[in-house]
Amino acid sequence: MSQQASPSFQGGTDQAPPRGHIRVVYLGPVAPHWRVDSDFGDRVVIDEFRQRAQARLLLLPPHDPQFRRNRERVARDAERENLVLDWDLGLPDEDDPAPRG
Repeated sequence: MSQQASPSFQGGTDQAPPRGHIRVVYLGPVAPHWRVDSDFGDRVVIDEFRQRAQARLLLLPPHDPQFRRNRERVARDAERENLVLDWDLGLPDEDDPAPRG
């Protein structure tokens, strides 16, 4: 299981370039648990997406059963908006054999 997902959209056909980039970062066990960052994109689109994502994730830590369902909803929302979505759950990637630190 990869902790940092690849982009939500999958380019199998000719798609428009992404409208922006979103990174959802897990902050820790004390609420608020999540921060939504953006590297590029239309500020209005990003802000609207941020509000929807935070409404779905605000009080859910990653181990909560509801988190999995809401994570999928956030991913589908990013797909509809044509946004690149990354998740940073604060865990090392499986691809990285050497521990950091």
